[in-house]
Amino acid sequence: MLTVGLAGCSDGDDKKAGQSKDGRDKASESQTVRAAYRRTGEADTARMTLTTKAAAAGESVTARGDGVMDLEEGDSRMTLTAQGQKIEQRVLDGVVYQKAPAEQRSQLRLPPDKTWMKIDLARLDSSGSGSGSGSSGADGQVSDPAESFEYAKGVTDRDVTKVGTDTIDGARTTHYRVKADVEALAEGDPARAKALREQLGTSSLPLDMWLDDQGRLRQQTVRLTLRPESGDAPKQSRTVTSTTTLKFSDFGTEADVEAPAAEDTVDVTGKVAQATKSPGTA
Repeated sequence: MLTVGLAGCSDGDDKKAGQSKDGRDKASESQTVRAAYRRTGEADTARMTLTTKAAAAGESVTARGDGVMDLEEGDSRMTLTAQGQKIEQRVLDGVVYQKAPAEQRSQLRLPPDKTWMKIDLARLDSSGSGSGSGSSGADGQVSDPAESFEYAKGVTDRDVTKVGTDTIDGARTTHYRVKADVEALAEGDPARAKALREQLGTSSLPLDMWLDDQGRLRQQTVRLTLRPESGDAPKQSRTVTSTTTLKFSDFGTEADVEAPAAEDTVDVTGKVAQATKSPGTA
């Protein structure tokens, strides 16, 4: 899993970005976008909303979440609504905990005395089941908001386009269209970078970012097409497309996150990994 930390300021190379056609300093736009990850993290915590829509084989699943995030550590807690059901979720140290309705736990044949499901994102990634953010499995959506936030870390100074201005939740923002470098997202891990390139079919991710007057991220949208690495089903039926929109507000709000009691938790990482490997699973 990609954990959230603080990205460094843009360096002197930004000054080489050149001038835009209308004479504005293109470097200043690059610096603003590249510094957004750090400036947002400096707020420590925020209220967030997350919407993820994943589609495959003609079927789609939409998950909507509302909660809070520790912007420095990447921990979060929120209530997810997916497939008409509400799920309480906590993410702590790269592990997702979900408290699903009793009916869903019964369908998954989980022990009746366990109310929380545990999904270890590091193990899920190593099994070849894809990214933790927006991945889906037997329990519905497994969405780690921190990983979506991490995408902003890979923005370079070469691919920044200022789109215009918008008001989001009462805050004036500037809309930028940028590209995040897959190599940067892999954080120096060649194997992970290769896997990401193969899954995404590209070396960069297109992002739309909306920054407020203080340079903090207010909204981000990323659209992904995840391609299968192996399997017997037709490639088209196993390709997953997803759109994730993350919003931040109320910076500095309380965001304490605690793991559920161990005796009330059952590890379903294996079930999720197996489900996401099944052909046609959205």
